[in-house]
Amino acid sequence: YFIFDVKQNLMIVQDIIKQLEDLAPLAYAEEFDNVGLLVGHKDMEVSGVLITLDTLPEVVDEAIATNCNLIVSFHPIIFKGLKSITGKTYVERVVEKAIKHDIAIFAIHTALDNAFEGVNAEICNRLNLINKSILMPQSGTVKKLTTFVPNTDAEMVRTALFNAGGGALGNYEHCSFNSQGIGTFEGNSEARPAIGKPNELKSVEETRIDIVYAKHLESSILNALFQAHPYEEVAHELFTLENKNHHIGMGMIGELEDPMSETDFLTFVKQTMKCEIIRHSKQLEHPIKKVAVLGGSGSFAISAAKAAGADAFVTSDLKYHDFLRAENQILLMDIGHYESEQYTKNLLASYLKKKIPNFAVLLSKINTNPVKYK
Repeated sequence: YFIFDVKQNLMIVQDIIKQLEDLAPLAYAEEFDNVGLLVGHKDMEVSGVLITLDTLPEVVDEAIATNCNLIVSFHPIIFKGLKSITGKTYVERVVEKAIKHDIAIFAIHTALDNAFEGVNAEICNRLNLINKSILMPQSGTVKKLTTFVPNTDAEMVRTALFNAGGGALGNYEHCSFNSQGIGTFEGNSEARPAIGKPNELKSVEETRIDIVYAKHLESSILNALFQAHPYEEVAHELFTLENKNHHIGMGMIGELEDPMSETDFLTFVKQTMKCEIIRHSKQLEHPIKKVAVLGGSGSFAISAAKAAGADAFVTSDLKYHDFLRAENQILLMDIGHYESEQYTKNLLASYLKKKIPNFAVLLSKINTNPVKYK
């Protein structure tokens, strides 16, 4: 649900979360991650939203000064369990101060990494890449529902499932497969069958409906099914498919409209991403046309970038031996962790301002990059 009083500009934390989950459902965050509402209560009224890459003590001070009682942070301030809150670490000081001043903290991290219009799409847009697609599609995100319904009610049930987001395949909607058959059942004396009577064996002409749906919609899909289905006990089956979801996953790959030399591309990325320095593998004297990107630590995607035929891979946190994996096939570029993700807060701020234009959404002015160059 979404509660927003236009006259009074009243909004609660859950309303903001709902908007953010439309962009990047938390169901697609990596298992190791800690996303969602980390501090505060979802029913708290919001006075303003402050967008940041990291939640540091000075960011909490900024939220207090700007009357923002919800911080939307890319990185989670709480990553591992806290055994105490005594202020001995910056994490404890942030949590302590946020609680003291009734400030909620929400983190989106790898949910936004895996979103089609998330972190990596922003990098692609900054680098003017076209024809972008997911570099490493996430598995286990496509689900399938099979249910059985009387022929006379099949259209009603299908429509309810479609309205809940089921049956969407890429650029297509309202996708389903339907087959006819005979269903049998006999309810006991406690049953209240929609067709027939208790203790009576019935044979009914039924339609089997098969639809696929995105994992994060499962609760909505099941609610729609149970609400629309006429039977007291709804026969249904749920499956997790092996199919890759090409709209969800880590990294992206795209193309430059016009090829660049490696030297020109390095200069272009350095200027565009405001890098102090770029660490890179050996230049191969090949033109750069196809470019893979992955914000944050991306060494795990080197093989995927090479397999996709990328001429260059823009990421961060590469180690010494990672550069050897270029193997004269690709230009590996480490532009810095902060530098690769710095525009994420701009993405979030711009998105929320479009969704709730009459509400206070502020971009943090604090540079939270802990790495300095000399």
